Amino acid sequence: MAEKVRDYPKLARDILEAVGGEENIIKVSRCATRLRLVLKRSKPQAKEQVSALPGVITVVENNGQFQVVIGQHVGEVYEEIASLVNMDTSDDDQSENKGTVVNRVIATMSAVFAPFIYILAAAGILQGSLILINLLFEEFEATGTYEVLSFISWAPFTFLPIFIAMTAAKHFKANTYIAVACSAALVSPTWTEMADQIASGETISFLGIALSETVYTSSVLPPLFLVWLLSYLEKFLNKNMNEVVRPLFVPFICMIVMVPLTILLIGPLSTLGANGIADGYNFLAENAPALAGAIIGAFWQVLVIFGVHWGITPMVLANFDLYGRDSFQAYQTIAVIAQIGAVLGVILKAKSQEVKKVGVSAGVTGIFGITEPAIYGVNLRFKKPFIFGCISGAVGAITASFFNPYYFAYAGLPGPLTMVNGIDSAYPMSVWGIIIGSLIAIVLPVVLIQVFGFGEDTAKQAGSEVLVEEQGQPGGNTPEEGQKNNEEIVDSPFSGNVIPLSDVPDEVFSSGAMGKGVAIKPTENKLYAPFDGTVVMIAPTKHAIGLRSETGIELLVHIGIDTVKLDGSPFNLHVEDGAVFKKGEILVEFDEEAIQSQGLETITPVIITNAGAYEEVIIEDLKQSTFNQKLMTVVK
Repeated sequence: MAEKVRDYPKLARDILEAVGGEENIIKVSRCATRLRLVLKRSKPQAKEQVSALPGVITVVENNGQFQVVIGQHVGEVYEEIASLVNMDTSDDDQSENKGTVVNRVIATMSAVFAPFIYILAAAGILQGSLILINLLFEEFEATGTYEVLSFISWAPFTFLPIFIAMTAAKHFKANTYIAVACSAALVSPTWTEMADQIASGETISFLGIALSETVYTSSVLPPLFLVWLLSYLEKFLNKNMNEVVRPLFVPFICMIVMVPLTILLIGPLSTLGANGIADGYNFLAENAPALAGAIIGAFWQVLVIFGVHWGITPMVLANFDLYGRDSFQAYQTIAVIAQIGAVLGVILKAKSQEVKKVGVSAGVTGIFGITEPAIYGVNLRFKKPFIFGCISGAVGAITASFFNPYYFAYAGLPGPLTMVNGIDSAYPMSVWGIIIGSLIAIVLPVVLIQVFGFGEDTAKQAGSEVLVEEQGQPGGNTPEEGQKNNEEIVDSPFSGNVIPLSDVPDEVFSSGAMGKGVAIKPTENKLYAPFDGTVVMIAPTKHAIGLRSETGIELLVHIGIDTVKLDGSPFNLHVEDGAVFKKGEILVEFDEEAIQSQGLETITPVIITNAGAYEEVIIEDLKQSTFNQKLMTVVK
């Protein structure tokens, strides 16, 4: 099975590098489990290199396609690949989403900040550590050791435009070195001195145009817009300039055009915009702090789910640059800790050892301000914990708002370890507000989950220990005859002929790389629900569906072989992503003749993709099955 991976941008970049880069890709598409690349030329070692990447199950080269099998997280990797390559994709839905202005802005912010966010986080932790050490040892601030560690902690923020230049150049397909050269000019000490002179009343002009006093250390939008416009200028010059002089004169022209243009126009306007947004938020935070806290505490992690949280970074950095403090990250920390509290509540309430194990792993990463494992692995999975976390974040942030909470050092990943960033002698109650709000945020969801449970898994697990003793009593579920308390039955989703998985004419399924299961050649055109559960994935081309049982069994049903080519036309969905269903409901209907008329097989793999989480998967010895007949037994 594939190693679990959360760093989808890195996986996307590694895949892109291994197959020969953007210039070697003709087309990118995806299906339910695979990233499908059409390459200009096949690199001899590409298959081996990509197969070895964490998060990749295997690689199949078939019908001119380089197919990277990833599993149910293929969508995340596909989106990253689509943002890195400059071409149309065949996934209409995702292409449409990618084309909206808001999504393009968020995708840009994500692509720019994600690669170096941990650098900023490390620098923020160092700044917080220095604050704590100075609090304990007042004389430390006068030492050379402090001075060295201090300028190390500030360096990534001082030269932030250079980091942005490197990642933005890759995103906008500009020359990295030209982008860095232009952005380095913005943070030049000479320009800072000139800006100080302008601020003191002296007039300095460029080609007769007076320059503004704007400085660009720690800035976000000026270098971002610089590189964006640079990408267009560079493409124009490369297209129209003679190749003999191009290597010298393209960077020369780009530098003498883009740096003055930024200092004269782009920088002042974009800085004014970022500062305006920051001022708008600060007005709300100062005049209605409880409302600001409630909004951020409740909805910050919702923004994380949709990936739009990157858009707030310029505003936060503008606050630190303008005022040396920011309340947004104080409330943000409380929202993060609330989701950690929700995970802790699940760990204490759950009976399933698998749920506890996943919860502990997710909770540990949350300590470092990384909540995605907690959100996707536990809280959203059971829904209630996420809701309780949002409620608790709001209550904690509202409480903290009465203490004027601020961060005085930027935290790349706000969380429990960065609360010391709220310490400042001028605002002695700030850190106490953050601590009190965080205590509420971590305790309240634990209490709510103990009282109200955390969803379907709680009901199943909490009742499982007494089911045998309470058979026939009101509210008790009677196990099927012969079924043990630690077993769960998966019924056949089809009527048809049962085929061993090893006989499926597709090595991804036949090798068992996707998981354990069987294949069925349907004798009717309906797919039925094999258990009570939830739809967790529907392929854009409707040919595959991912299901999760109430106790966590994850089942992939892939109707036919290579049916992704049919673009969904033979399939009629009766459910949508996220739908809750009961065993025996019709989930999908399909046109068998339409599939076979294209020369494709209707053999359908039925795979338990998380089989590794269970002791054993027992497959019934069947030649034929009906849709309500026992197909597999999962032993917990």
